[in-house]
Amino acid sequence: MGTLEEGRPVRMGLIGLGSMGRHHARVIREVEGMELVAVADPVGDRHRVAGGLAVLPDVDALIGAGIDAAMVAVPTYLHEEVALALAAAGVHAMVEKPIAATAESGQRVADAFRSAGLVGAVGYVERCNPALLQMRRRIEAGELGVVYQITTSRQGPFPARIADVGVVKDLATHDIDLTSWIARSPYEVVAGQVTHRSGREHEDMVVATGRLANGIIVSHTVNWLSPLKVRQTVATGEKGAFVANTLTGDLTFVANGDVTTEWDQVSAFRGVSEGDSVRYAIARREPLRVEQENFRDALWGRPSDAVSMAEGVHTLRVVEAILTSASTGQTVHL
Repeated sequence: MGTLEEGRPVRMGLIGLGSMGRHHARVIREVEGMELVAVADPVGDRHRVAGGLAVLPDVDALIGAGIDAAMVAVPTYLHEEVALALAAAGVHAMVEKPIAATAESGQRVADAFRSAGLVGAVGYVERCNPALLQMRRRIEAGELGVVYQITTSRQGPFPARIADVGVVKDLATHDIDLTSWIARSPYEVVAGQVTHRSGREHEDMVVATGRLANGIIVSHTVNWLSPLKVRQTVATGEKGAFVANTLTGDLTFVANGDVTTEWDQVSAFRGVSEGDSVRYAIARREPLRVEQENFRDALWGRPSDAVSMAEGVHTLRVVEAILTSASTGQTVHL
């Protein structure tokens, strides 16, 4: 089917009007070249985002509204069912992360869109965070030299929204995707530890470590039981470290210093000395808006940074490997 005619407004449908869907509804209406023409949610419109649109009951009714593309923001366990219906009807789609409940399920979704010749994307909004976009560009430009390590910390209180998955598939999936994207390399080896502290069926804390195919070592600390809200990604290399705070959109570079110290004890203790720090002035655009613009560009056949469904499947394979490692005590090779 290919892409849509460039410049022609994209007739967008949205299914799922919950905690993420309400934001997508607003952003789709704001993006030039997109028109929200239909919305669907079997449980109604509790956030009142439909405006003048009828709230349709299901994906079939959404397809019947004559849409070009859809944003899928239903609970994770429904992603495959909804996405496959869209693919069968020839409707392009972006599915909220993760692509599906399991990697096997996600692979079926990716295969369906590929074989139908449709644009299929996954909503990993952290890739659109201004601090991470800057970090990736600067690493690519050689400003860190050889990258040694990428670490992430994503911690905070329990989310008000109801989660049908544990913290690994809900939150750590962001860190796995963004780390692979920043490093431009897939994961090769992972190990994980999880805990269940909130009395829920699913894990609520994880610490995972791993190595990417290009040799960069990684670690992720993720939970939703912390009173401190932390969203930090640190890339360390031969020339220093980039520290991205994705809550504020700030990026700081701390250079390896070239000032030698004559105080031997401090020199031995500190190792590489700390050089100058720079916090970059960054234009802060709303990440969700950038994400929808990327999807629009992909639909129009323009160069686009939309996250492919194949990348979404790889991230889920890593997620499942972390959970396997946590349950077996073994390091998992992908």
